[in-house]
Amino acid sequence: MSKDSLEKVNYITSVASIREETGVQTNKLVGLELFEHAEEILEEEFERELASIKRKVDWRIVPVLCITYTLQFLDKLSLNYASAYSLKQDLHLTGNRYSWVAAIFNFGYMFWAYPSNYIIQKVPVAKYTSAMLLVWAIILIAHIGATNFGGMLALRFILGMFEAGISPTCMMICGMFYSKEDQPFRMCTFLSFNGIATIVGALLGFGLGHAHNTALESWKLIFLTIGLLNFAWAIAFYFLTPDSPATASFLTERERTILIKHISKNNQGVKDQRFIWSQAWEAVGDLQVYIFALIGLACGIINGGVSNFQSSLIRGFGFSPLLTTALQMPTGAIEFVVVFTAGIVALKVPNSRCIIFCCLCVPGLAGLIGIHLIHDNRWASVGCTWLQYIIGGPVILCWIFINANISGSTKKTTTSGIWFAVYAAGNIVGANIFYSKEAPRYNTAMTALIACYSGMIALGIFYFFLCKWRNSKRDKEQGGYTEDIKQQAIIDGFKGFTDRQNRGFRYSL
Repeated sequence: MSKDSLEKVNYITSVASIREETGVQTNKLVGLELFEHAEEILEEEFERELASIKRKVDWRIVPVLCITYTLQFLDKLSLNYASAYSLKQDLHLTGNRYSWVAAIFNFGYMFWAYPSNYIIQKVPVAKYTSAMLLVWAIILIAHIGATNFGGMLALRFILGMFEAGISPTCMMICGMFYSKEDQPFRMCTFLSFNGIATIVGALLGFGLGHAHNTALESWKLIFLTIGLLNFAWAIAFYFLTPDSPATASFLTERERTILIKHISKNNQGVKDQRFIWSQAWEAVGDLQVYIFALIGLACGIINGGVSNFQSSLIRGFGFSPLLTTALQMPTGAIEFVVVFTAGIVALKVPNSRCIIFCCLCVPGLAGLIGIHLIHDNRWASVGCTWLQYIIGGPVILCWIFINANISGSTKKTTTSGIWFAVYAAGNIVGANIFYSKEAPRYNTAMTALIACYSGMIALGIFYFFLCKWRNSKRDKEQGGYTEDIKQQAIIDGFKGFTDRQNRGFRYSL
C-alpha cells in the first residue's frame, strides 16, 4: 500500500473514532462533516489553494469585525463625549452620580458576561450577534429620552447587558476562521479600530457640539447619531457574516473543506456546541485562567477609569469643552498605530506574544507616572493621557492567549465568561476611584492604575515561563513533537478535548 493510501486509511480511522466517542452528539461538532472529506485533497493542492482562500476570508471577515468593533467602542465612548457638554447639568449628575452612571454599564456587563458566552457556544454566533447589535442600537437611541439620574442608570445597565456578547463573538469568529498563527494580526487589526472609533467619536462630538438651535441638546445628538449607525450596521452584519466556516456562503464547498482542514491545526476543532461540565471545572482549576482573570481585572480598572474620565482629566488641565473633545482625537491615532503594529510583530516574530504584551504595558505606565508627577505643563499632561488608550493592546493580547491556549469549547466559554466578568468588575472599580475632591490630578486613581500596569507586566513574564514549562514537560513525556503526535492532536481537538487532556497540544508563547 502506498504512503498516501496508508495516510488516507489512518485519517478515515481517526475520523471514525471521533464519531464513536461522541456518538449521537456529532451534530454538535461544527465542521466535522467537511473535515471528513479533507483527506480527498492532496497536500500540494491544499497548499496551492489555501492562500487565495485566506485572502477571501480576510476580505469578508476582517472588515466586518473592524466595523463592528469601531461601533461598539464608539458606543462605550459616547458617555465620555456627552459628558463634555450639558449631560451632567441636565440630568443633575452631581457628586459621584456621574461615576455611578459610568459604572452601572459594567454591572449589566458583568451580570450577563457568562450567560452571553454560554449562549454563544450553543447558538449560531453571527445571528446572535446581529440581534444583540440591533437591541443595543435601540437602547442607545433611547438615551435621548432620559430625564434624570434613575432613568440613565436603567438604560446604561441594560446597554451593558446587551454589549456583553459582542467582544466574545468577535473572538469566537476569529478563532473559527483563522489558525493560531494568523489570529494575532487579525485580532490586533480589529481591536486597533478602537483607535479609529476614538477619532470618529471625537469628530462627532466636536461637530455636534457646534449644533445650535436644534430640538435636541448636543449630548442627545451624540447618542442618537451613534445609535442610528449601530442600527444600520446590525442589519448589514446579519447578511454579511457567516456563523462558521462550514456555512460560509462566500466560499465553495471545496474551499470550506480546505479552510477547516487548515483551522484543524489549532487542535481545537471548529466549534463544539456541547456544554461539558468537567471542562468548566477544569477551567476553574487551571492556573493560566487565574492569570488571565487578574490581567482582565487590571485592564478593566485602567479602562474604566480612562474611558470615562479622560474628558474630566483634560478639562481639568484648563481646556474648554470643545477643545477637550478635540484633544482626544490623537489617542485614537496612537492606539491604532501601536496595536496594529503589535499585530504585525506577532505575525512576523514567532513566540513573541508574551513579550509584546509586556511591552504594550510600558507606554501606559509611563503616561500615568507623567500625569502623577507633571504639574506645570498642561500640554505634557495631555500627552500623557493620550498614552492611556493603548490599554487595548494588553486586552487583545490576553484574548489572543485565550483563543490560542485554551482548548475545549466549554473550557473556553468558561474562561471567556470569567475574563469578561472580572473585566467588567474592574471597570466598575476604575470608574469609582476617581474622587471628585482630587480633581484634576486624581492622585488615588493614578496610584491604583500604576499598580495595575506593574502587576500586568509581572503576570506576563510569569505566563511566558509557565507555557514554556508546560511545553517542555510534554516534549519530554512524548520524546519530541512528531508528525504522528500533531495528527493525533488534531483528532483530539475535534473530539472536544481540552488543552490539558490533549497531550499533543502545545501552548503559544
